[in-house]
Amino acid sequence: MKLMPQLGYDLGSYIFLFFCTMAFIQIIWVLFIYLRVLLHKDKTPSNAYQPLSIIIAARNEEDNLFNNLPHILAQDYPEFEVIVVNHQSKDNSKFILRAFQKEFDNLRVIELEPNKHFNIGKKLPLTIGVKGAKYEHLLFTDADCKPASNQWLKNIAAQFGEKESMILGYGPYHKEKGLLNRIIRLDTSMIAMNYLGFAKARVPYMGVGRNLAYTKSLFESNKGFKSHYQIPSGDDDLFVQSAAKKKNYTICINKDAFAYSTAENSWQNWFRQKSRHFTTTAHYGVFKKLMLGIYPTTLLLLYTSFLILCLSFKLNWLVLIIFGSLIALKWIVQGAILSKLNERSFAWAFPLWDVFYAILAPVIYYTSEKSNARTWK
Repeated sequence: MKLMPQLGYDLGSYIFLFFCTMAFIQIIWVLFIYLRVLLHKDKTPSNAYQPLSIIIAARNEEDNLFNNLPHILAQDYPEFEVIVVNHQSKDNSKFILRAFQKEFDNLRVIELEPNKHFNIGKKLPLTIGVKGAKYEHLLFTDADCKPASNQWLKNIAAQFGEKESMILGYGPYHKEKGLLNRIIRLDTSMIAMNYLGFAKARVPYMGVGRNLAYTKSLFESNKGFKSHYQIPSGDDDLFVQSAAKKKNYTICINKDAFAYSTAENSWQNWFRQKSRHFTTTAHYGVFKKLMLGIYPTTLLLLYTSFLILCLSFKLNWLVLIIFGSLIALKWIVQGAILSKLNERSFAWAFPLWDVFYAILAPVIYYTSEKSNARTWK
């Protein structure tokens, strides 16, 4: 006896065609966007290294500066400077930085004293850091970031070339116990899979400010953050959208070039962090918004139509072959990308995590969007 006898043959046929359409879109996404990330090969470091300026905008980061800055200053690289713009900090950051300056002669500190006319977003200190940089090639990170190795600079710098003036790196989170940490790492890796894949498909829409490199010339020719300076966030995604053009960018996913951060330890803090990030999405173009929504939407519709076909006894070998082949393809390609991003724990059960995240992402967006937190630190 049919579980849904009211579902006629014609309607079942339409659902089958709908299912095939959703599966086709998913296949296109996997092959033309995500497969590019899997096949990407970073350029290997050579003996010719251009001087680098590392720029860090910090506000009330005494603990992070104490723990992470030595790993940045001790990179295995012939010539580089580290510029820390201490932006109106009220803690002991100033004294920690002074102590490090006595030990490391390549550390430069720019102090921005409290001023009611200064906003507390990152764009002002980053702009000051760029203007004060001695070198043409710039690398940006955050005070709460620790390089995966002392080869971080060499691997990022190797990606610059005659055409490539912007490098999109990856900034994962340290693995710790607990559901929240797992959710944050899943969110970070799925976002990375998207922005890296879209960049390889020549539709760049974001990078991460904790591991992003570009030239001073590119910053100046783009007039810095002028087009979106009034928005608290966007120093990474909105800048990438305005400056990444005509194949002048590439990605770097060498594990030695990752910049690790410690994830938030409370749901409230994480939602506040996500809220700051989401302030920029309203400024994305319609095309980019559409592209970013297609994958999760078609994925959920694919599973929904598959379940309807199962419940209505319209399931047949062709449906199973299409569904099984798609799952296998996604498992191989996207699961392998997660392994490259050092998140193997998500790779082995990727199809389940894939559906879970397609449901979770809009929940995160619409929940965290209600937060009033719109400032940096």
